[in-house]
Amino acid sequence: MATPSAIHNEPVSAANVDMKFEVIVIPVADVDRAKAFYTKLGWRLDADFSFDNGFRVVQFTPPGSGCSVQFGTKITTAAPGSAQGLYLIVSDVEAARKELVARGIEVGEVFHALKPGAQFRPESEGRASGPDPGHRSYFSFATFSDLDGNTWLFQEITTRLPRRGLGNLDVSALTELLVETEQHHGEYEPMAPKHHWSGWYAAYIVARQEGKTPEEAARLGKLHIEGTR
Repeated sequence: MATPSAIHNEPVSAANVDMKFEVIVIPVADVDRAKAFYTKLGWRLDADFSFDNGFRVVQFTPPGSGCSVQFGTKITTAAPGSAQGLYLIVSDVEAARKELVARGIEVGEVFHALKPGAQFRPESEGRASGPDPGHRSYFSFATFSDLDGNTWLFQEITTRLPRRGLGNLDVSALTELLVETEQHHGEYEPMAPKHHWSGWYAAYIVARQEGKTPEEAARLGKLHIEGTR
């Protein structure tokens, strides 16, 4: 049996410890007003707990997000409105903006960055109107603020950089990925050698999680099947 000192000196690999970023706290002046605003966004209300000592925590989660936002009383000493440039990743920035506008939210016009960091500087000359002409991932944005001035930033991403895959999938995101996988496999299947769909699906999904485009993932699915014959 190991001694306490031996246990303490045992090397621990940080790579084996999951650290899931789950909640960010934003500072607000009026909790009920903030709650009404985030309800209007269509975000899911997860909790609203109040305690005898005056502590209150309200939590919302954006659609499809693995991370939530909290605000309340006695939850932060930061100045209301001091949370800036909070990212919301979307696959279609124009559609995301249109949805919030339809909900009565004031959202800035879609723009694309001509210079690094222009998304964080409203007066920057590095911004150009409209989405990126080639709809390149990471280049198109739109911004909005809550009633305290905390700012949110839509960023359009359709293809992630290598090793920046789909992350922790919820049921909705996994369903969408499976539908996409089924579609691409269906296009390949009529001309493919006899195989079980699971191998192609596995290769495709892993490739998408690693940031590959659907076309690249389909090619890897094909190579996996034809390489295991």
